Amino acid sequence: MKTVTILGATGSVGTSTLDLIERDPQGVEVVALTANCDVERLAAAARRVKAQLAVVADESCHAALRDALAGTGIETAAGDGAVCDAARRGADWTMAAIVGTAGLKPVLAALDGGKAVALANKESLVSAGDVVMEAARRHGATLLPVDSEHNAIFQCLEQANADKIARIILTASGGPFRTRTLEQMRGITREQAVAHPNWSMGAKISVDSATMMNKGLELIEAYHLFPVTPEQLDVIVHRQSVIHSMVEYVDGSVLAQLGAPDMRVPIAHALAWPQRMETPCQRLDLATIGRLDFEAPDYVRFPCLRLAREALAAGGARPAILNAANEVAVAAFLAGRVGFLEIAAIVADTLDRYDPAAPDTLDQVLAIDAEARHLAGERVKDCVA
Repeated sequence: MKTVTILGATGSVGTSTLDLIERDPQGVEVVALTANCDVERLAAAARRVKAQLAVVADESCHAALRDALAGTGIETAAGDGAVCDAARRGADWTMAAIVGTAGLKPVLAALDGGKAVALANKESLVSAGDVVMEAARRHGATLLPVDSEHNAIFQCLEQANADKIARIILTASGGPFRTRTLEQMRGITREQAVAHPNWSMGAKISVDSATMMNKGLELIEAYHLFPVTPEQLDVIVHRQSVIHSMVEYVDGSVLAQLGAPDMRVPIAHALAWPQRMETPCQRLDLATIGRLDFEAPDYVRFPCLRLAREALAAGGARPAILNAANEVAVAAFLAGRVGFLEIAAIVADTLDRYDPAAPDTLDQVLAIDAEARHLAGERVKDCVA
């Protein structure tokens, strides 16, 4: 019996994980489910999978959760500390799918147990990559990448030949504005930016795809996850999202992982690893697809990708600042406070204004994150004014 905990159970990755578990519940016992404050969906999921514990991060939602699960025997708790306690319950496999820096402490708590942690939280490696990887090594935990790109690399990477990697190539769909000029992107609306052509994702991640910041963040993640230098990481635009990423070896061989654009495929790989499991996902029909297109990314029209590459090359605190400023800028765009093109400008301005020493601890990472958010917030106010 594999015990499972899902951190961020009501988000898109969490609900996809639950879907797979509910389709084949044999051999899986759900230890804990957590959410921010979506009591209705969290309680319903906890009932369906008979979870031992349900946790809301927002303490004001605890009473509603307790009422929703009254008489079920399912334990409830609330608060950030309770989320970390849930992560420490010792599940064999933990899905870390809390979005944003709120997921940092729970990821480290999950790693404490030295078990398998399926990582869907970008910020863990972007903002605190050195801290997280050191914690995984110290506790003997296994990090299983869930992003489709990193999971593809994980599947194509031959451990016995890890020192023979020439390049890792991350594919990017190019987002909904792949062919638009800068002038055409000036008036982009929230609704247009969240309408991804291939993937069903949350609003923030969809905007990151539209600016191509998501691919920049994924470059930083890949640097921490795999034995390569920043110079060995490339991006190529592949609009069909059929090839999810590739690994090139020194002999000229290029291994690629292909599949339909459905997050349940990489989640299932991580959930069943080192075995495989059946999924209901659409099977790939290359004859129907007919062709696969590729093009180089445009760093002028999509400056967020350039900023991320520069942050990766510089190292230290730069990736954490990049991520924090981007979160603030994207939130402001989604709220209608700044324009689409101002997202990159806010990130660049924050990076120009703040350059602290490299962090060694999670507390230092969080302090850098807080200051970067403050500076980005000030820049947002200037844009609004």
